[in-house]
Amino acid sequence: MSRSPAEASPSGSAAVLGNEDESQSAPSKLLFDLSGVDLTKIVVTKKELETWNPHRGDMALLDGVVWRNEDASKGVGVHHARKTEFWAAGHFPGRPIMPGVLMVETAAQLACYLYNARIGKPTLAVFLRIDECVFRSMVEPDRDLFILCQEVKRNRRRFISDVQGVVEGKLAFSARISGMSMEA
Repeated sequence: MSRSPAEASPSGSAAVLGNEDESQSAPSKLLFDLSGVDLTKIVVTKKELETWNPHRGDMALLDGVVWRNEDASKGVGVHHARKTEFWAAGHFPGRPIMPGVLMVETAAQLACYLYNARIGKPTLAVFLRIDECVFRSMVEPDRDLFILCQEVKRNRRRFISDVQGVVEGKLAFSARISGMSMEA
């Protein structure tokens, strides 16, 4: 059973992960404070996400949204890494590790959901760019990958979001992603 980021912190807050290796140059702080977020509560189910996001089948990586703020400019999603996922047998045999590109894709799906929720209707939003992506911790089966997403900029057709993945209280990755609605 996975632990939430809040459970991994002695204070119960996940505002700062704490970096044992201070020589790493990238910050280990979360995008926003999770102390008031119940990471065990799903507020938007995988089925409800189908109303907002076009992803289906194996590519519907976001298992739920556990929190979003009122204006949908910030949110937290979850992916439950499973032994039965399509990548587990081959990446890598005997030591399954979720591919980094799928971690970032999961974050892009949360960013897409938040963008659509902010504009108030589902649109086909596509991934344009990944910047400043850094991977720090592995995601193995039977772990929960929590995704944090914070809007940086948005207009009618485009959005930029900062995203992070957290697994067992550790920062798994961070990136800035951009997307665009394919609908005018």
